[in-house]
Amino acid sequence: MPDVISLIPRPTTLDVTGGEPFALAEGTTVVVESRPELISVGVLAADLLGRVTEHPVEVRYTGGEGPRTVWLRLVESLPPGDEAYRVVVRPERVTIDARTPAGLVHGIVTLRQLVTPELTVPAVRIEDSPRFGWRGLSIDVARHFIQVRDLKVVIGLMAHYKLNVLHLHLTDDQGWRLHLPSRPQLTERASGTSVGGDPGGFYTAEQYADLVAYAAARGIRVVPEIDVPGHVNAATHTYGDLNPDGEPTDEYTGIEVGFSRLHADLPATGRFLTDVFTDLAAMTPGDFVHIGGDEVLTMEREEYADLVGQAAAAVRAQGKRVVGWQEIAHTALEPGTVVQYWDPRVDPAPFVAAAQAGALFLMSPGSKTYLDMKYDATTELGLEWAGHIELRDAYDWEPTAIIEGLPAESVIGVEAAVWTETLKDLDDLTAMLLPRLAAVAEVAWSAPEHRDWDGFRTRVAGHGPFWDRFGFPWHRSPQVDWS
Repeated sequence: MPDVISLIPRPTTLDVTGGEPFALAEGTTVVVESRPELISVGVLAADLLGRVTEHPVEVRYTGGEGPRTVWLRLVESLPPGDEAYRVVVRPERVTIDARTPAGLVHGIVTLRQLVTPELTVPAVRIEDSPRFGWRGLSIDVARHFIQVRDLKVVIGLMAHYKLNVLHLHLTDDQGWRLHLPSRPQLTERASGTSVGGDPGGFYTAEQYADLVAYAAARGIRVVPEIDVPGHVNAATHTYGDLNPDGEPTDEYTGIEVGFSRLHADLPATGRFLTDVFTDLAAMTPGDFVHIGGDEVLTMEREEYADLVGQAAAAVRAQGKRVVGWQEIAHTALEPGTVVQYWDPRVDPAPFVAAAQAGALFLMSPGSKTYLDMKYDATTELGLEWAGHIELRDAYDWEPTAIIEGLPAESVIGVEAAVWTETLKDLDDLTAMLLPRLAAVAEVAWSAPEHRDWDGFRTRVAGHGPFWDRFGFPWHRSPQVDWS
């Protein structure tokens, strides 16, 4: 496959057919069937291509195709998987086929990446499907609040690299970021602060619904997280009855972890867990809800297991599937529970046992995918507890080999994470995400035999102008010849 065509993630097959290119110009149209789910995909395609050409791109319905058309079709004759797609570029037409609208979105962003500075698309045939069904980015909006408009920009970047899960870490010691109908006091009392005393904020139910819909239109599902039974100072600051002395805790704007906790023997605790997870599940159309479970440093194992079990039961009672950080593997888990692995410094035996009992694993090793880690010692932003992560570190690893003894079939995906102790806004986010987000995206999408570092470093060099066009700050890794 020619690496001069700078596609990321690298597709399964790419054949350069050698014909004349397709020219994007005034009069280019997008053609779809007149079905609601396809019309929205057509509008997305027209918007992306219109931004490239700086000319309006019209959406027409099947039967109105003509020259210079981009034709979006749902078909069955594709590689296995709901997200599989095919792109065929000829001089007079680009055809994008997929089984589902999500697959069409992947084909559209592949087309967008193929566009040259001369506004042509080389004649190619691509067939592609992802290795893993979960390809995510977790964003901590609790330590510093991230505005909806900025999250939408990040969603656009995620879609550009075929990521399909936005995991929102909505609560922590520093703030509560989502308004819940049954517990409005949480955002009234605990949303106004961030790390260092910076301004806070929260998402209304309407804003959250808008964000979920915006992501869904780009093939991305939202997985919300309320972190319990630790990381709960925002909750205990709101409700004194969650504390043994009945008094609310003080606001917290530092970055230490492990000091806050719920108490299984307090009557208020069970009601709190039921209320917040019932609301969260009702607000979330996707299948998964994340219950946190990490870094509870002042609790006996039995009480921890009790509280994790209560949170998981509240999620399952609403018909949702449970996701939790790797510490939940030390408790009894229902088969199909997703364990998010983040800390490679611990004994792997409990994870192997959890997999044997039916747990599934989402790979987020801190030394590879925590994209708030500094690139090197000179990086201004970020932390260093998991070490430095340069671009090759984020790329050159195998998800099924991270936990010794874990069956490969137990790994359902890969998720990058960005924590916001030192990050305050969109510029800070993109400075840490780019180019490493593209690397993790290829690890999550492309099979091992289709990945190699030399090919990736050649292809990623072609993405700098795209990031520059949008004004994104990004890291010019010395491991890549960006010129």
